[in-house]
Parts: sequence; structure tokens; C-alpha cells
Amino acid sequence: MTPRLATGIYVNALIRRVNQSGGMAMVLAKGDETAGALILITREKGRYSGILERALTPDGSYKWTPVFSQTIEEEAEISQFCARRQASDPDIWIVELDIPEAARFAAEMDGAR
Repeated sequence: MTPRLATGIYVNALIRRVNQSGGMAMVLAKGDETAGALILITREKGRYSGILERALTPDGSYKWTPVFSQTIEEEAEISQFCARRQASDPDIWIVELDIPEAARFAAEMDGAR
């Protein structure tokens, strides 16, 4: 099995990379430092653009998958989703990125180009 980067280190690197590129990133919920699941709330110029979840594939790599197929218009829906996920998995990380094409930052960190 290929060694994986601890989630806490991954999140810190992702935040630093987004901030250095002129965007804004923040941790909304801090999970397990070593192996917590990771959810990204993506925004562009303050407007919601998606929610992605990082999932481990059978071959040991990570893949980012959209959580919702429809657009969420209400902030309350995002908050409710996050609260439900934290209730079912207290080790989960929830990170918000506000930068154009936010999903590409996460994909590039996982080796996808």
C-alpha cells in the first residue's frame, strides 16, 4: 500500500496554495489529523460553486466527487449538509475555498492534472 499524506498536512498545504494564488481558504471543521475524511465547499467570488468529497478509490488513489447534482442556492442547505456530515463523522474536515476553479487545486494536489 502506498503511504498517504496525513489529512492535516494536506489541508494546510491546500490552504497555503490557494492563499498564495490570490484566493481565500479556511477550515470550517477540523477533523482527525491523520486520516479524517475531507469535504470542500467551493466558491467563486463569494458565490457557491459546489461541494466535493475526497474518496479513496480501490487502487489506493484519491478521487474528488461532487456531493450534489443540483445547485444549492441557500446557505442554510450548505450548513445543514455540513452539520449532518459532522454528526455522522466527527473526524471529517470541512474546508471552504474561494477561488476560480477551486476544484483544480485539490485535484492537482492529488496528482491529477
